[in-house]
Formats: sequence, C-alpha cells, structure tokens
Amino acid sequence: MQDRFVLISQWQLACNARQIWALLDDIGEWPRWWPEVMRAATLHAGNDDGTGKLVELVWRTPLLYRLNLQIARTRAAPPFELEGSVTGDLDGRGLWILTPHGDDAVIVTYRWDVRLSRPWMRRFAALLRPVFAWNHFQVMRSGAHGMAKRLGCRLSEYRDMSPRTPDMPGDRRRHA
Repeated sequence: MQDRFVLISQWQLACNARQIWALLDDIGEWPRWWPEVMRAATLHAGNDDGTGKLVELVWRTPLLYRLNLQIARTRAAPPFELEGSVTGDLDGRGLWILTPHGDDAVIVTYRWDVRLSRPWMRRFAALLRPVFAWNHFQVMRSGAHGMAKRLGCRLSEYRDMSPRTPDMPGDRRRHA
C-alpha cells in the first residue's frame, strides 16, 4: 500500500504539559503560531469533553500545494493525549502524546497514520513517497519551532521517524 503513511515526529519542550495542551486544544489559534496553517475553522463544537469537535484546516506545504482537511476529535485525555480522525485530502488518524520528562520538560510525540485521497497523490505515491514524507516532516518541524516560540520555551531533541513497514523504508533523523 504505497498510499499509506505512518509518520512520527517527536521533540522536547522546556515547559509543562498543560501549557502545550492548551495550545493544541485551541486549534482556531494554530495559524498564529504554525506558519503552514493557513486557516482553521471550527465546524462543530462537539461534546462537553471536546470529543466530536470538528475543525477544518487548510495547510500550505513547502512543496507549494495545499491540503484541505477536516479533523474530528475522537479522544481527549487532558493534558496527555489528543486524538482525531482526518478526512479530506488525507484520510486517517493523528495522535498527540505529551509525556512529562523530569520536572521541567515534556516530550511531544505526534503520530500521523494516513492514506492519500487526492488522485494525483495516489497515482504518484510510489515515486514521491520520500518527498511526501520530507514535506510532512518540514511542516512538523516548523510547528515544533512555532510551538516553542509561542510558549516562550526551549525546543530540543527534534526527531522525524517512519516505522519500518514492508512498503516504506525507515527514516530516522535527529536535530533541533
């Protein structure tokens, strides 16, 4: 399945999980600190616990194409886990995990498990797989830097990872 991607980004921030949670939870503000988020609009507020919240996001990518996504919150365990299902130009799931690291840091892990929906992406997936992964990781790296700047904290130990699967070679890089 050349059209499926499982991509994991991980970084460490010198702040607490509640600060990061508040930033992630307020998706409408993402365009203020995440440069690639062009627009974020809440379509449905969801339940009292936030599940069912539906948000439309428009992303611009380093490769100069846009992605239109609708993300529905499926699970929330404040301030440690936030999960959503995505439809639109990509279909799948995204999961944020915030893991306290000592008294003054949090490891932020984002797992993106999606399939390509756009016909041109699916057609060229086998050839462009490394390029699509690079594009995703550039967006995530930018988000990590934007998150740190918005929270006024230090970013360290940034890593991009792709688990090994039969149709996708592993990719592990480390940099901040």
